[in-house]
Amino acid sequence: RIPAGCPAVPGSRVRVSFGRTRPIGVVLDVAASSKVAANRLKAIDAVLDPEPLLSAADLDFLGWAAAYYHHPIGEVVAAALPLRLRKSETALASGESAWALTAAGVEQLASPPQRAPRQAGLLAWFGARPGYSAAQALLRSELPDSAPALRVLRDKGWIEARELAAIPDPPVGEVAGPALNQDQALAVSRLSDAGSRFVVALLDGVTGSGKTEVYLQLAATALARGRSVLVLVPEISLTPQLLRRFRHRLGTTVRVMHSGLSDTEREQAWHRVRLGLSRVLLGTRSSIFTPMADLGLVIVDEEHDPSFTQTEGFRYSARDLAVVRAQRADCPVVLGSATPSLESLRNVQAGRYRHLRLERRAGGAQIPRIGLLDVRDQPLRSGLSEPLLARISATLAQGEQVMLFLNRRGFAPVLGCFGCGWLSNCPRCDARQTLHRASSLLWCHHGGAQRRVPLVCPECGAADLHPLGQGTEQLEEFLAERFANYPLIRVDRDATARKGALERQLERLHAAKAALLIGTQMLAKGHHFPRVTLVGVVDADGGLYSADFRGTERMAQLLVQVAGRAGRGERPGQVLIQTRYPDHPLLRTLVRDGYPAFAAEALCERRVAGLPPYSHQALLRADATRAEYAQAFLEQLLEWATQRAGVGVELWGPVPAPMTRRAGRHRVHLLMQAVQRDVLHALLSDLPAHAAGLTAARRVRWSLDVDPVDLY
Repeated sequence: RIPAGCPAVPGSRVRVSFGRTRPIGVVLDVAASSKVAANRLKAIDAVLDPEPLLSAADLDFLGWAAAYYHHPIGEVVAAALPLRLRKSETALASGESAWALTAAGVEQLASPPQRAPRQAGLLAWFGARPGYSAAQALLRSELPDSAPALRVLRDKGWIEARELAAIPDPPVGEVAGPALNQDQALAVSRLSDAGSRFVVALLDGVTGSGKTEVYLQLAATALARGRSVLVLVPEISLTPQLLRRFRHRLGTTVRVMHSGLSDTEREQAWHRVRLGLSRVLLGTRSSIFTPMADLGLVIVDEEHDPSFTQTEGFRYSARDLAVVRAQRADCPVVLGSATPSLESLRNVQAGRYRHLRLERRAGGAQIPRIGLLDVRDQPLRSGLSEPLLARISATLAQGEQVMLFLNRRGFAPVLGCFGCGWLSNCPRCDARQTLHRASSLLWCHHGGAQRRVPLVCPECGAADLHPLGQGTEQLEEFLAERFANYPLIRVDRDATARKGALERQLERLHAAKAALLIGTQMLAKGHHFPRVTLVGVVDADGGLYSADFRGTERMAQLLVQVAGRAGRGERPGQVLIQTRYPDHPLLRTLVRDGYPAFAAEALCERRVAGLPPYSHQALLRADATRAEYAQAFLEQLLEWATQRAGVGVELWGPVPAPMTRRAGRHRVHLLMQAVQRDVLHALLSDLPAHAAGLTAARRVRWSLDVDPVDLY
């Protein structure tokens, strides 16, 4: 109930009494009357926002997402708010935290400290800023390692904290980009012809073809019209380099949002783009829910990447929601990729998406040559064959760089005993614990369980433990000894866990001449390594026979993205892929004819099998401390669904998940599929409420995943 004189309007936050707690809620609507008696209605304790934080259009979009994914609206609305606004009553001011030189600091510009180059460099950086001041977010993005020098300058009294006023960012200056090639110019022209109306364009460009330059040109056009731009990237690791390019061309109006920022920084950026003070937002998947004034362009970079899908809590696809959001804003949406998803290519076939191709590399760089190395009868040293080692040696001797791709971090995927056959199985998952020799840990990458590496076999007591298989740590150790005269850089989640570590590792690579780079899929996309002329894929076979029907598609996308790191400069590149299955038909098609031919064959297979994108799926997951609890729950749901399913709905299961036990819980799946989307959703509309009411639901955790991207 709204008390008198308490202007609660949709989109504003309110504090309410709920049991013994006083949580914060968001008003979705205001009704003229209620079926509940007036004396049983609780009053709102307080309205927290003088103006609504979410507009009617924002609430409508969130309501659509909740309905499509059949998820509680409260959790969907919470996903659209920064963490502080869900828990704190007072919203931050729309100004920004900043640093500025004091009068003493300005005097020091003439005589910077000679023995402290970092302090001197930071002083000079502030000296070049208007008003000798800069927002904390800008400082963090341009000088990520400046915190120690900043503290020293503050202690000396040369710099002080300030609050910048909530004023719009200055208009974009005229910063000319490189001349567009014919393909780029055509893509920009065709999208510019669409004006500001809704259209979906798949920007299908080979690696290194200059998709980012197309994004920048389109963003500048949208800004010139007074509109805002939303750019989604799959991972934090891609954000810094893209942010630098966007800010160089579009100015300080570019803001960033991702989990690597503090809660305060994220909320300040959220307010600025919501109010239209900043006009470009660059962020990861959750940024799709950020309110933006006058949205005029949506860009999804690496649209094929599964990282755009949230797989816990509120499960959604940011790529798919980007299309819906652009449609509601009546603005263009660009989906960019060198390896488009089969879903997007199917939408091109059906005439729903425009298909814009960039078939040549920007700057005249050549497409790398790709070859297969048959290692079935080859002796391997830390997973590397002699032909690959010889090619590495020759490339380094020519003063060029080599990148080796192995999508397994740690030293080895399993530790085993040669005496009794013991293996480092995870005690809580149906998986092995990976050996991390640097930290002396056995670590499960699925459930997170860790234990110290045993000195002797836990089963037979023999000191005969050996690593089985290879990880990036082992590759680094072997190559550091084999090629000791060359810089060696490893990039994986372990090596780049500390803040700024990835940037420092990549700076080392760019500063070197001949060098070795080892990495996981963190290196597979978006990075520009002009001196890398040889890429070696150590093990390409993981996705060829996956239990998930999307395994070969993911394998092909990863291989093409990795191969795209070679030959991006003046010298041509070569890619060598080690495999024990050189005759696999899809792998041979990929290497011989390229990704478009592979995608055509894969789409044909999916059509014949009746699998997505030629059908639509929903996956009901249940897990419990005992397998029979999850099985009984899904069997009850199967009985209910069988009676209500329309014509054309298939129900598969319940069956144990491919990884049946994870983090100590047993997992069971029920898969629902239909050719017609509306028939499937008609069944799903009543399913959550029915599932929650089952007595068996008390002993399980369950979730509904609409359009699942993996079946694990």
